[in-house]
Amino acid sequence: MGTHDVIGGVELTLSAAIMVAALSVVIGRNVAERIRLAALLGVWFVVVVTLAATGAVHYQRGIGAPGMGLAVAVPIVLMWLALVRVPSLREGLERAPLAVLVGVHVVRVLGVSFIVLQAAGRLPAPFAPSAGWGDIVAGLAAVPVAWMVHRQSRGWRAALVAWNVFGMADLIAAVTLGVLSSPGPLRRIFAEPGTGLMSLLPWLLIPGFLVPLFFTTHLMIFRRLGDQRRRDASWRPIAKVAQSPRL
Repeated sequence: MGTHDVIGGVELTLSAAIMVAALSVVIGRNVAERIRLAALLGVWFVVVVTLAATGAVHYQRGIGAPGMGLAVAVPIVLMWLALVRVPSLREGLERAPLAVLVGVHVVRVLGVSFIVLQAAGRLPAPFAPSAGWGDIVAGLAAVPVAWMVHRQSRGWRAALVAWNVFGMADLIAAVTLGVLSSPGPLRRIFAEPGTGLMSLLPWLLIPGFLVPLFFTTHLMIFRRLGDQRRRDASWRPIAKVAQSPRL
């Protein structure tokens, strides 16, 4: 394991800890529930580390690109089903501050690691520059957008929607390019050295752990915006009646 891998491991572990702590706090109703959520996410983190350490999804030793795709998609589906079907988690989703859900994405500025790895000849284009610069932009923009949401500044909703769409599109593009650039039957982009590195330690933590968390928070934001719009629509007729002149 080289210097880039050690530094990346530290950065990714800290990013994961920030995400776990933030989501556990805003979704959990009390200390016990927050600890349970953090523990479940911690178990998932250990599973991803184990998959990476054993090469279970590496194209030479494991199932390759299909496994990478499943490592991203399955956690997203499971987390979203839990958030909308488990009453306590659904309530947590409804009370989670939008500003926090946006603000945690600041850790995506560490997408600079993709750029560094490409410069070192360890990741190919177009995957590395797309994933790297996309994450950097999403991470930097998360700060002013979170502030606008917190302050309810003019145009905050439009800014949030635009940022959320960009953030989701960046993740989808990165995963798609990663799978299409990985050696195996799904490969369609043959730039070398391929993206097999992303299935090993510490880099599997990005598609296997962080990307599902980021994507799920984007879904949570859209759900919250939709709920708020429906509430506003339901109150509008009542407000008109209240403002109408009495005979």
